[in-house]
Amino acid sequence: MAGPKARMSAADIEAAEWHGRLGARNVDTRTIEDFFAWRQSPANAAAYARVETVWSGTARLAGDSQVTGALSAAFSRRTQQRRPPRLLLGLAAVGAAAALAGGFSFWLQSRTVFSTGVGEERVVRLADGSSVRLDTASRVRVRFDGDRRFIELQEGQAFFTVAHDASRPFVVAAGDARVTALGTVFDVRRDGAGVKVVLVSGAVEVADSAGAAKRMTAGQQAKVTKAGVTTRAADVDVETGWVDGRIVFRDAPLRAAVAEVNRYLPEKIVLDEKVTGRASVNGVFRTGDRDAFVSTATEVFDLKASAGPGGTIVLAGRNE
Repeated sequence: MAGPKARMSAADIEAAEWHGRLGARNVDTRTIEDFFAWRQSPANAAAYARVETVWSGTARLAGDSQVTGALSAAFSRRTQQRRPPRLLLGLAAVGAAAALAGGFSFWLQSRTVFSTGVGEERVVRLADGSSVRLDTASRVRVRFDGDRRFIELQEGQAFFTVAHDASRPFVVAAGDARVTALGTVFDVRRDGAGVKVVLVSGAVEVADSAGAAKRMTAGQQAKVTKAGVTTRAADVDVETGWVDGRIVFRDAPLRAAVAEVNRYLPEKIVLDEKVTGRASVNGVFRTGDRDAFVSTATEVFDLKASAGPGGTIVLAGRNE
């Protein structure tokens, strides 16, 4: 009986390799263009669809020997220099088919999770042509199948540019919020117990955990809490400035401004408890530029800055 490798086609192997390339941390525009050119072939498109199906339902991997074989060939070429012979012997000892299924199930699941550390930003290009820009300290899990494109924002904030596909809604889940779009641009942020959605263009539907939904139009923001969904006009420049590496403040309380700046800093700014924080902050700062914010705050609000523990900077009144 022929094994999986004997039955798999060149398109299956290439599809698995493309899946790996598109899941890399940095994917350039040329790679995306080359992928779409490759996928114009019906055979290639069908092969990639099989890989996506397995990716979104890894429990089916053991039952699809053709895709398993393709992934095995592609993965072994990418990792053969790092995998010791003992690992391959260990896989054989517990049964090659089952071991490959379990091993590649883990690999495929790992390709669907993307994250950033404090102070980092990252753009993820999805296979459908959509993109997700992750803000500082953020994490998403991606699952695509034949009927739906699903992303879970597990932490932080993300900016979505969605490729239009009327047959496959683009759904973002974040806490109690569920955002459904077809082709649009919007921002989602998890903030404490609530979720904030800002719509830049197009239209989306935002629902809470009880299923109560509201349709948003461009320029609106929605807040989703246990109490439901509320919408109002948004200051889009303020809410999405981070996409361009900016933090925009318009009449923001000082303490709230410090908290926002700190999202991008591994070494934080500490505002002394005796500072009332009633003053409003207005201005634009680069994300991660602690010195610029501290310099402005000390001058405008008559504060002094001093070194604190662990590399922090403490802002306090000049008379303290």
